[in-house]
Amino acid sequence: MSKVKANDTVKVHYTGKLSNGQVFDSSEGRDPLEITLGQGALIPGFEKGLIDMEVNENKTINIPKEEAYGEVQEELFQRVNKEELPEGMTPEVGMGLVAKSPDGTEQQLRVAEVNEADIVIDANHPLAGHDLIFDLQLVEIK
Repeated sequence: MSKVKANDTVKVHYTGKLSNGQVFDSSEGRDPLEITLGQGALIPGFEKGLIDMEVNENKTINIPKEEAYGEVQEELFQRVNKEELPEGMTPEVGMGLVAKSPDGTEQQLRVAEVNEADIVIDANHPLAGHDLIFDLQLVEIK
């Protein structure tokens, strides 16, 4: 039976959990994820976990934050004066925001703190600072 190797295209069902068991993403009820390894589209620990899997194999992998989204970076927090926010916006902690750069690319942000005169926005990935657990089921090697 063939095994997954670098640069293969695979289909995989997955459930991603935090170390406390909270599910943050899953392919359950959807088509499996189809991905070509080695293109940087997956976090490194997820790709490493797929290597040497066989079709129909189930596996649980533990990915340390260093092989996932890294540590929380303090320099990605920024204070924004409430006067700079869109009119009528009522910021709340945890609220998602999108910033557009001059070239049109979008960056996902999160409100981390709300104060009287300003808010603190966080540009870290929401899963930064977390070790992740994935339950994998390899469906196909193309």
